[in-house]
Amino acid sequence: MKRIKRRASLLLLLPGFFLAPSVSRAQEHAYVGSQQCRKCHLKEHRSWAETNMAKAFDLLKPGVRKEQKVAAGLDPDKDYTKDAECLPCHTVGYGQKGGFVDIEKTPNHAGVGCEMCHGPGGTYIRDQYMSLKNQEYKKEEIVAVGMVGEITAETCTKLCHNNKSPFVGEDYVFDFAVNKDKGTHEKFPLKYQH
Repeated sequence: MKRIKRRASLLLLLPGFFLAPSVSRAQEHAYVGSQQCRKCHLKEHRSWAETNMAKAFDLLKPGVRKEQKVAAGLDPDKDYTKDAECLPCHTVGYGQKGGFVDIEKTPNHAGVGCEMCHGPGGTYIRDQYMSLKNQEYKKEEIVAVGMVGEITAETCTKLCHNNKSPFVGEDYVFDFAVNKDKGTHEKFPLKYQH
């Protein structure tokens, strides 16, 4: 009788066992911040840190780029650093799991960081994927767990670089071919083939 009860209780646990991975998968692709990428991609990080993308959050501060703000119909003296309309394009993962909350809680997510183009790294930077412990990972494996496989015009315009910005007109079209190397980091050859 004890054996039957034990088996029955194990059977009751099985659905939870099989459902657990799908629940955790939904939570795995959290934003982790560019500091995590820096560990392996130091040259790219240093190059990115000097770009306008890295400094995008600063544009939301009062008094910064006054003329452009006035031309766009914005108050140049207003603090936009807490404005929900601006934060998705000037921070990493605003409103998403692990993403920017505010400058006090998540200062490393201010500015347009690695994950805004390459996808949230909460899963693909784990040891078994792209890490110093697994330097010979395969690109398709990390793409399968959240990394953006190829950065395209849509990567840039899905959230930002579109006509929702007050700085461009309704007929604005982002020219990916012209802009893909502007404002991002320098590209360096990888040490290992993936």
